[in-house]
Amino acid sequence: MKTSPYLRFQKTQLILRDELAIDRTRLANERTLLAYLRSGVSLLLAGVSIMHFAHALWFLVLGVACLPLGVFSILFGVWRYRRMDRHIRLLRKDVPATPAGEQELSEEVLDGAE
Repeated sequence: MKTSPYLRFQKTQLILRDELAIDRTRLANERTLLAYLRSGVSLLLAGVSIMHFAHALWFLVLGVACLPLGVFSILFGVWRYRRMDRHIRLLRKDVPATPAGEQELSEEVLDGAE
């Protein structure tokens, strides 16, 4: 497995600007996933529509070709999203998003400030 380019950063070295950049990267990753899903569903719908209204053989072939391309697009988008999300989580070393986790984090920050 290749090493992540993000592993050279340590959590203690991150400043606010870095944290915000990670948040922007996470949101961009989610937008990219949604774009892949939108494209995949569009290809599936186009394939079914073309097959339904096909009057010539080449229309039917085109419609059938759109179906696996749509499924591939969805699967590829999910694979890329999960791969990038794993890299981002390794960099950030996320704290669980629970009230208890937030409380522990704020106590750590307060203890460090004293």
